[in-house]
Amino acid sequence: MAKGGKRYPLLIYNQVLGRWSPTLFALGLAILAWGGAAFYFGGMAENPLPLLRREDGVTMLIVGGVVIAAVFFLSFMGKMAYVQLFPAYFRLVTPFLRLNVSYKRINRTTTTQVSEIFPPQNVSGVQRDIIAPISSKTAIIIFLNAYPMPRNVLKLFLSPFFFYDKTTHFVIVIEDWMRFSQELESRRTGGGAPAKKKKTSTMGIPSLLDDIRKK
Repeated sequence: MAKGGKRYPLLIYNQVLGRWSPTLFALGLAILAWGGAAFYFGGMAENPLPLLRREDGVTMLIVGGVVIAAVFFLSFMGKMAYVQLFPAYFRLVTPFLRLNVSYKRINRTTTTQVSEIFPPQNVSGVQRDIIAPISSKTAIIIFLNAYPMPRNVLKLFLSPFFFYDKTTHFVIVIEDWMRFSQELESRRTGGGAPAKKKKTSTMGIPSLLDDIRKK
């Protein structure tokens, strides 16, 4: 199996999945606290929480645990969204898709600011909240000759921020965009570190020059 390079986290998914984590975590803690109180006081003869029984406390503890687990799951999913370069293709990985794109499909690449292709005034309310924190970041636009699969299928599994118009392309937003661009260009043009030349040992082999001098 070909060895891949560095994994570059996709900022779009960090924003989408991380946006709800603090709220969900706080909600989970509140449910756990209330459920714990209901479970504890519900077992007393004089329950100071008459509206909640001990059984209700158990249910709330379970729900709170599920919410907290969901927060950690979202955090894990965010880390599983990345782009990685291989010798013959780049791999795009999201929580719902794992896609290999051959370098032969690449027509050209360019860079621009996220706010240039997704102007805040043209983005809806919920999407604006997602894109606003990274609007000043640099986006890499990879123009392709063709998609590996139909665009309509890709849009089912990828964020809408991977596409900014109807041309054939992917929008990649990562932190270390300069290093990624250089590595991408090197790999797709067949560049990279030159192979080390093997040293040929001449020990034990008669020298042709020595033979000539002897004659």
